[in-house]
Amino acid sequence: MHAEIHGHRGARGLRPENTLPGFAHALELGVDALELDVALTADRRLVLTHDLTVSAVTSADVRPAFRDDPAFPYVGRPVGALTLAQLRTLECGIRMPRHPGDRFAPTQLPVPNTRMPTLGSVLGLMDAYGADGVRVHVELKSDPTRPDLSADPAEFTEMVVAELDRHHRLDRAAILSFDWRVLRIARSLTPATLRYALIERATMDSAWLDGLHLDDFGGDVPAAAVEAGGTTLSPEHVMVDQEFARRAEKADLPLAVWTVNDPGRAAELLDLGAAAIVTDYPDRMIALWTERGMPVPRPVTPARPLSA
Repeated sequence: MHAEIHGHRGARGLRPENTLPGFAHALELGVDALELDVALTADRRLVLTHDLTVSAVTSADVRPAFRDDPAFPYVGRPVGALTLAQLRTLECGIRMPRHPGDRFAPTQLPVPNTRMPTLGSVLGLMDAYGADGVRVHVELKSDPTRPDLSADPAEFTEMVVAELDRHHRLDRAAILSFDWRVLRIARSLTPATLRYALIERATMDSAWLDGLHLDDFGGDVPAAAVEAGGTTLSPEHVMVDQEFARRAEKADLPLAVWTVNDPGRAAELLDLGAAAIVTDYPDRMIALWTERGMPVPRPVTPARPLSA
């Protein structure tokens, strides 16, 4: 059996999420795909962030971008209200756990003085590594219930597709979103590029599903994902059981299940036919793949000088 390992936000359990050091580490461990999150700044730049407001967990204020900046401090402000110059002042290499039970702080190696990268810089890193065989999975962070925080989905998707095209990556990429409007737009812009229909229990209503109602599909999420333009279904792992997997197989949709950090649960999902496991700990999944005699992705080391 062949199944893929996708590094979630790089390797969130091991290095700061959505950062160049995190992606470099994931490449050097070996993954089939790097998964990352993208939002749009006030000056129309594509930056990596999971949250539509600047997170106090993954970011810390250091200094204003310019003297007496009225927007400073930036933590807690909408990403779309800040410029790239403002966001690039943030410290993004030290996780700030909000409570003692933060499960990533004990395992994530801090990388101080790490800045919020652009999508272009990540694609440049992959090129510098010669990571031609590794796909980039770009999740467009868009909340249809919060248009005040979200970019216009058409403009946003067009910009992401254009950036991937600029780096000759459209055939080695996937467009991901919980906002299924993005899938429809991406299908029209670049029909040959993979499209991942993300879903969790909180997004199973028509606002998120581009106006589709699951009741019209008899509650069949995979059938709705096909209608929305998905080429892969990417559910939260708690949604996946034998019946869910059967429906996905009937719809001819591969399952890329997130976020799976327990090897035991990953093994269960592989037995249900999951095509990919999205994980914060690629190292744990590599060990599981090896134990089961499955082919593992090859580690990648820089093929070109990183200063190039």
